Amino acid sequence: MSGRPLKPKTGRPRGAGSFDPEVAQAVGEVIRKLRLAAGMSQEALADYSRVGRSYCGSVERGESQPTLFVIMKMAAALNTEAHAVVRQVEHALARRRFSAAGTKPSSSSRAKD
Repeated sequence: MSGRPLKPKTGRPRGAGSFDPEVAQAVGEVIRKLRLAAGMSQEALADYSRVGRSYCGSVERGESQPTLFVIMKMAAALNTEAHAVVRQVEHALARRRFSAAGTKPSSSSRAKD
């Protein structure tokens, strides 16, 4: 063996994936709702966020799952904070799961704002 340290491997392990369609759909719904509430077009959101307009559309449709960095850029463009976007996504996912189970979320299971 040589004295050289091994170079770490980059990227995900083979076969690993992180795309979750349910999460992607919830993120898209929240981003779209915030964008419409701000009276902003997809093109304007994409410009202010410094992402492609088509990518912005694919996020809203739940076809792409944005990274935290992209969520932070979109949140800033929407004049909100990333943690508020993530919290709304969590609420949307909880509502979906409870409605799929046929129950209502209890006040103790909902995150407090």
